[in-house]
Amino acid sequence: MIMKSININKSPFTLFGQIKWDPYHKIMTNRTVAISLFTLAVLASMAIMAPLIAPYDPNAIELKVCLQSPSVHHLLGTDHLGRDVFSRLLFGAATSLSIAFSVVSFALIMGTALGGAAGYFGGVYDDIISRIIDIFLSFPSMIFALAIVGALGSSVLNLVLALALVHWASYARLMRGQVLSVKNNDYVSSARVIGADDKRILIKHILPNAIAPVIVLATLDMGHVILSAAALSYLGLGIPPYIPEWGSMLNAGKEFMRTAPYLTLFPGMAITLTAVLFSLLGDGFREVLDPESEVSGLGTT
Repeated sequence: MIMKSININKSPFTLFGQIKWDPYHKIMTNRTVAISLFTLAVLASMAIMAPLIAPYDPNAIELKVCLQSPSVHHLLGTDHLGRDVFSRLLFGAATSLSIAFSVVSFALIMGTALGGAAGYFGGVYDDIISRIIDIFLSFPSMIFALAIVGALGSSVLNLVLALALVHWASYARLMRGQVLSVKNNDYVSSARVIGADDKRILIKHILPNAIAPVIVLATLDMGHVILSAAALSYLGLGIPPYIPEWGSMLNAGKEFMRTAPYLTLFPGMAITLTAVLFSLLGDGFREVLDPESEVSGLGTT
């Protein structure tokens, strides 16, 4: 009996073997994402090295040189107290980025944990957590943050806490929906059959397949948090005046918009540029972290 050789390469499963989802390659070939990442990396590096590269102490008051226009000695000029604007802008970048990272990290962890538990366990857990999410989402975000900061007082910790309480519910709602969509897939059912406990199923099987949209939301949220923190500081309810921060710099420069417009121009440009960069990065990550785009693209080639 002559056995015919089987061409394994024609197996229908090799179609999926040909799909190569390489996020690093997609990031490097996406010009917008690559430029956004590079610019944000430069900005973060300058913020980290602010104590080394800032030409002046950001809080050093020198009334003899107050409200000087940009010059060789003061690249971006000085404010009404003679403080160097460029130095304060560098230290303000460290403050704004630290606040945004802290808020997003706290909201991401809290929202992922509660939303994942609600979606996976269901029942009473889902009902309670979902109602809490609805309550937090029903408040206007800025008014809620203003109320919290106004009650607790102006400090970096209170600002981070207020913004984190405002943003966590969005992560929880998104994570809950993602878990509901993947928890009944075959690989999750197979894990249950072989005796995997809930903790292993959540960490090894559900979380990796549900976290991508949450990461995209976190990237986009970085810009939103920077804008919210700057708005609260501009209103005098965010950062104490002695801490350099872009929003407080806007607040201090608004009285001199006619005589020294650079006091509001430079921090305003920094806020806008950073928010736009995080928005572009989030849109790029949406493409990179969506492997379905590879499947749909495979059929069109």
